[in-house]
Amino acid sequence: MQITDIKIRRTYQDTRLRALVSVTIDGELAVHDIKVIEGPERLFVAMPSRRDDSGAFRDIAHPITTAARRQLEDAILSAYQEHLAAQQGAQQLEEHLHAGQEAGE
Repeated sequence: MQITDIKIRRTYQDTRLRALVSVTIDGELAVHDIKVIEGPERLFVAMPSRRDDSGAFRDIAHPITTAARRQLEDAILSAYQEHLAAQQGAQQLEEHLHAGQEAGE
């Protein structure tokens, strides 16, 4: 399995849900609505799911093997951390530029 693209679609601040992610595999299969969740001890990845007739949630798509799950989770969490770092860097740059404009006025 080759993960060819990961898009962080949306991030959240005030909830256990931290991000919604889309992943492309082998440039041919897209899986949307993968969730990055803040667990009690660490971040983890939850695959897209729906509630069945009995009220239980069932994954719509998921890795079959432990190795594939680890590969997918590691790639998603890495992309999420990179996304956060880029957002933080952009915010710091914006604050720096704003402070410079105020000082020049």
